[in-house]
Amino acid sequence: MYTKDGESYYIVDAHVALWDARPENQRNIHGKQFIDCFYDYHRNLSPEGEVWSYEDYLYQGGRRLLKDLFEDGYVDHAIFQPAALTEFYVNGFGQTEEAFELARANPTKLTYNHNFDPRNGEQGLDRLRADHEKMKFTGVKLYTAEWHGESRGWKLTDPWAVRYLEACRELGVTNIHIHKGPTIRPLDRDAFDVADIDHVATDFTDLNFVVEHVGLPRLEDFCWIATQEPNVYGGLAVAMPFMHTRPRYFAQILGELLYWIGEDRIFFSSDYAIWTPKWLVERFVDFQIPEDLTEYAPISTDQKKKILGLNAAKMYGLDVPAELRLPDADETATGPRDPEAADLASV
Repeated sequence: MYTKDGESYYIVDAHVALWDARPENQRNIHGKQFIDCFYDYHRNLSPEGEVWSYEDYLYQGGRRLLKDLFEDGYVDHAIFQPAALTEFYVNGFGQTEEAFELARANPTKLTYNHNFDPRNGEQGLDRLRADHEKMKFTGVKLYTAEWHGESRGWKLTDPWAVRYLEACRELGVTNIHIHKGPTIRPLDRDAFDVADIDHVATDFTDLNFVVEHVGLPRLEDFCWIATQEPNVYGGLAVAMPFMHTRPRYFAQILGELLYWIGEDRIFFSSDYAIWTPKWLVERFVDFQIPEDLTEYAPISTDQKKKILGLNAAKMYGLDVPAELRLPDADETATGPRDPEAADLASV
């Protein structure tokens, strides 16, 4: 929990990871390229006092994660969003077993989400079902630009991907997080395009599609899709640190999101360990859209509370203390309104 000026905020960090990018786990040069690109984001977008050494950045481990998030970072709950990247790392980039065991040992603090790659076909479907039987996860994180043999990406609309989404529906895995943001060397930029979100959000209205990184640098495309599809959400990972380096740019990102999809479908994320949540939470609570950007309304405290944790808590069924909740609100003034009800009203 974070408290300032008499206001308390329930914090959900909706996108964190445990990774191992140490040289002994790098399968090839691409493993080094990938973590070096991550480190460039970290170094170039962080305040000077928040920059880690390169060696610390290669691997953190569970003990440090617990300290950085829950002791120092104000976080009440965090959600693992792992990336496999097995073409680049011997034992994978995101440490599945370590993250799962940490979440199992700290169920009030951590939620474990899994991942899948539809290019693994029937064998991968069997593995997804077996993993779910063991782990009981309700969400997955998908990386559509991940390499797989000769393939350098896939789409949510691919036939096998549709079968995996159908399996998620059957298993009760309702929260589908997808990396749709800036490219990371050596992955291909176009493989992160947001266009396929539109199709699957229409076909799977009972699933929640959380577009991580709000589609950057395709924010406009994301907003046009999300405003029409009420089961599409935006994760602010990668956007958040622009409060430090490009505050007016961040104001425009947030202003557009609030205009198009409203405050109920935006999630705070630190993208740990690219950044740590402490300084991001502090700066977001203090942040305000500049007065001269008159096309955007000021951000209210209640809007900040929703974005910082209450929205993700609602999706994941987290038990928010009564004193940190907000009253149930009417539908937002922007974004989709419940199209089914609107259709009935026009009959």
